[in-house]
Amino acid sequence: MKFYKQLFFSDRFFFIGVALVFAYILSYLFPIIFNVVNLIGILFFLLFIMDTYLLFSTKKKVYATRSTPERLSNGEDNPIEVYIENRSAQHLFLEVIDEAPIEFQLRNLRFKTTLKEGEDDKFTYTIRPTERGEYFFGDLIVFAKSKIGLVRRKVKQHCEITSVKVYPSFQKLKKFELMALHTGHIEGGIKKVRKVGQQKEFDQIKEYVPGDDFRSINWTATARSQQLMVNHYQDEKAQQVYTVLDMGRSMKMPFNGMTLLDYSINASLVLLHIAQKKQDLIGLTAFDYQSQNFLKARRNSGQMQNVMEKLYNLSPSFMETDFAKVSVLLKNQIKHRSMLLFFTNILHKESLERKLPYLKRLAKKHLLVVIFFEDNELKEEIKKKSTSMEEIYLKALQEENILEKKMIARQLQQNGIQTILTTPENLTVDTINKYLELKARGVL
Repeated sequence: MKFYKQLFFSDRFFFIGVALVFAYILSYLFPIIFNVVNLIGILFFLLFIMDTYLLFSTKKKVYATRSTPERLSNGEDNPIEVYIENRSAQHLFLEVIDEAPIEFQLRNLRFKTTLKEGEDDKFTYTIRPTERGEYFFGDLIVFAKSKIGLVRRKVKQHCEITSVKVYPSFQKLKKFELMALHTGHIEGGIKKVRKVGQQKEFDQIKEYVPGDDFRSINWTATARSQQLMVNHYQDEKAQQVYTVLDMGRSMKMPFNGMTLLDYSINASLVLLHIAQKKQDLIGLTAFDYQSQNFLKARRNSGQMQNVMEKLYNLSPSFMETDFAKVSVLLKNQIKHRSMLLFFTNILHKESLERKLPYLKRLAKKHLLVVIFFEDNELKEEIKKKSTSMEEIYLKALQEENILEKKMIARQLQQNGIQTILTTPENLTVDTINKYLELKARGVL
């Protein structure tokens, strides 16, 4: 980079320069101070030359690099690290600017530090992507100045263009896995439901603890050990679990920067991970009005990676999903009875009337769980006090919408369809709870 493109004047330079201009003006009014002002001007110029020489005397003054994860988690805070090292032989005041992907619109990524010769420092910031896809980081720009502080040198650290892909929210996998496999009530509402005489697979004989079903007491083992022993059962394994994603127009609705489809994708990823840990076969399918993505349920070690790759490229359509086509394809592709967790958004009763016959057809062969959304923002609006007829009218419409969603859920349940009516922020927790409940009840 050419010399003049790297040279920048600091705030101190302008403050002193403006002060000198006023001093020269005053010297014309008071000639006695002209020589003093002139001496200060010469000193200022010499300091400027010295400061410039100190900053540009060597080629490599500072070194900076950025560390990014191999992939980013959608909807979560992802850490980005910036490392900077002072390789000069002098004390430097540094300002680092990171060129993050323009999609994030981060305009405050400026980090300031003071480093002695040979010292280094590290900064960490987070970015929260709201769309899956590929993002590109630019260069790191460093402004260095010496103790004199009249000029700054711009050092552009050319980083290889870092391409980072944003995947569905994989950060929650371990967190929810521990919660789901825990034996009790967990923060966030997840719990493992204890079966009462409905277990299907014998696991072991163990010592009785309070809470065990007394009907499972093994009297033969109790007589031998002279203490209460019970038969312990575990959830039936190798059951097929599919997540079915509606990619139609209704799933484009935004909430907190993300679409309903993105929330559903994140919940699907966590749910399938937990189902695999419970040794079920996992698969997924996603539909819009003309295309389908299908992954057959398996239990091999690479299945979760296949799931993630499938979910990575999904995007909602501008047209409504054809549920008649969906029901036919699922009937032909999934031969054995499976648990189908169907993520969709049923907006009103007319929409339910169009979809219900096909959902009932699926529910005859499979254990169908329909998951759709309520608007939590409407609840917050209803709590506000109305001050005009227009606000009263709007509040009445909002209450009617909430009531209609509850009636839709009740009608689905009356037709033998398991239902989850939830908000986007509670989607993952509520979906896992339902899966654990159905597994515990042994209804598949």
